[in-house]
Amino acid sequence: MQSKQDLPREKLNKKGAEALTDMELLQAVIGSGGKNNDYRKIAGNLSKIIEKTGVDNLKIDDVKAVKGIGDAKATVVFAALEYWRRKFAKQSRPLIDSAEKAAEQFAFIKNKKQEYFAMLTIDGARQLIKTHIISVGTLTASLVHPREVFAPAIEDRANSIIIAHNHPSGSLNISDNDREVTRRIKDAGELLGIKLDDHIVIAGDEFVSAL
Repeated sequence: MQSKQDLPREKLNKKGAEALTDMELLQAVIGSGGKNNDYRKIAGNLSKIIEKTGVDNLKIDDVKAVKGIGDAKATVVFAALEYWRRKFAKQSRPLIDSAEKAAEQFAFIKNKKQEYFAMLTIDGARQLIKTHIISVGTLTASLVHPREVFAPAIEDRANSIIIAHNHPSGSLNISDNDREVTRRIKDAGELLGIKLDDHIVIAGDEFVSAL
């Protein structure tokens, strides 16, 4: 049985937050459990939900679904998490408000010897959510199917996307196939409510828009 001074909240007050493990910090937020619901078990189950869902995608209903967490405690836990996300987590994500900034995120494909088709998912505040590689190989309308593009975009809860591919040849000429891929992705996005902001074609250090 833990002594009182070893309990997460008491330990935090006595030794500081740096003395607590990640799990103990979560236990400190939970506070106490109930009958047949030890706070350590509750924290462990909540941690699994957070890892599975992802911090950015976590909803208050996910927290409420953990046995031993009622509406009041779920509100406290989720409010603390949301405050952290707004004030700190999102500050670390780049603001993508220009083609130049988008191109910077795609720099990793500019010198590839094969064609890479990649995507940025963007939130409503124009901040980067994630970077995805959709396909590697010759770009064709059949290879880059809308479902391959929008499956991760939907999972990311993206407000919009920016797609890009490189031209290993070094040419910035927009091909008919490039335009067809752009049209298909744009049309699919309009149906799904996820806007295609741009389609960037990259050749070395230069880029153009195919949109």
